[in-house]
Amino acid sequence: MVNLKDLAKELNVSVSTVSKALKSSHEIGAETKKRVIELAQKMGYSPNPYAGFLRHHKSKTIALIAPELTNNYFIQAISGAESVAQEKDYHLLIYCTNDEFAKEESILKHLQNGRVDGVIMSLSTATQSYQHLNDLIQSGIPIVFFDRICHEIETAKITTDDFTSGFNATEHLIQNGSKDIAYLSISENLSIDNKRKQGYLEALNKHNIEANPSRIIKCTGDEKNNYKKIKQLFQSDKIPDGVFASIEKLALSTYYVCNELNINIPKDTKVICFSNLRTAPLLNPSLTTITQPAYEMGKQAAAILFKNLDKKRSLISNENIILKSELIVRDSTKK
Repeated sequence: MVNLKDLAKELNVSVSTVSKALKSSHEIGAETKKRVIELAQKMGYSPNPYAGFLRHHKSKTIALIAPELTNNYFIQAISGAESVAQEKDYHLLIYCTNDEFAKEESILKHLQNGRVDGVIMSLSTATQSYQHLNDLIQSGIPIVFFDRICHEIETAKITTDDFTSGFNATEHLIQNGSKDIAYLSISENLSIDNKRKQGYLEALNKHNIEANPSRIIKCTGDEKNNYKKIKQLFQSDKIPDGVFASIEKLALSTYYVCNELNINIPKDTKVICFSNLRTAPLLNPSLTTITQPAYEMGKQAAAILFKNLDKKRSLISNENIILKSELIVRDSTKK
């Protein structure tokens, strides 16, 4: 869909000039008006009266954008945000990027028309450029990040103590007998993954265990490919005696691989991961997790967004809020 920015870029004029020309403002010369109208017709531009209305009225709606909806963490975060939205008599629209940058970009462009008053979001693993985020903020719609955040954008960000939790998870494996520990990374683009990995490396260093680059497995959003990589890890000459998975999907894939290859958890290898999986105690063996305060994170993100909406601020002050996660020990890391 062609918008005012597209026309302005093509004509090398400001968005304001295009807008005024289409409204036949006396401030714009006849020649410029003619150029704008001709290009608008050529490119198939049609004004969005709904967006125009919303620029002057609140939509009473906010959006929450998550990379996936099969992860219990995001479901709990959504519930937290929704509890605040209901108190404020707002609707909450849920968008899922499926961990795809193109879809994330498309969703944000779609929201620029004033459909929502603000956005709460967690980035996809593939996000490396941030112009689409800046464009949304410049259109007057504030963003608050949670979990998978963007340091390059100045706004409020809600995260957990990823470095400390990564350190504690790795040290827990070491204290239970693991010395050859693999780290399953989800994306080098995400700050949460880098911090968890830094915690892992720091714990190895503290216990005088040399870090082995081949034990850091770079996974992606492709589950089949991740399964293949984890299987290769356990088909090597020497299997790791501990696995620290950065997200729950990678821990579940590890369970499937170990089951297929007849590798016993925790006897042959111990497994720990970041997870809010409700069925973690029911797995065989029950899964040791670092559980994040997901509900509270969603709730705080929404509270900050509404605080700024009440003050009619589209630019939110830079703020980093860090909540503590909890290590819950179960059978997958038993001695």
